[in-house]
Amino acid sequence: MKIYTIDHIPGAEFDALGLVTGTVVQSTHFGRDFMAGLKTLVGGEITGYTEMIAQARNIALDRMKDEARKLGADAVIGVRFGSSSVMQSAAEMVAYGTAVKIR
Repeated sequence: MKIYTIDHIPGAEFDALGLVTGTVVQSTHFGRDFMAGLKTLVGGEITGYTEMIAQARNIALDRMKDEARKLGADAVIGVRFGSSSVMQSAAEMVAYGTAVKIR
């Protein structure tokens, strides 16, 4: 499955099949959250949260691709990501775009 952030596929004609999304709410475990709190005292990257967001982004992307496959898509264009805090130590990650069938 091809994934594009642009709204077209250069040199290709396609039919739009519709919006596809993938979402996940991911949280850290207490130990990792505790260590992140300590890290804020000295500064620097909080790798536990970086890893959590990367994992959430991959899950959301995979779920979006699964939706596109169910529609018979060859690609997803205009892909975007969004995130929001759901509660302390938990974040929602969403991936969305337009599923297309290449002619």
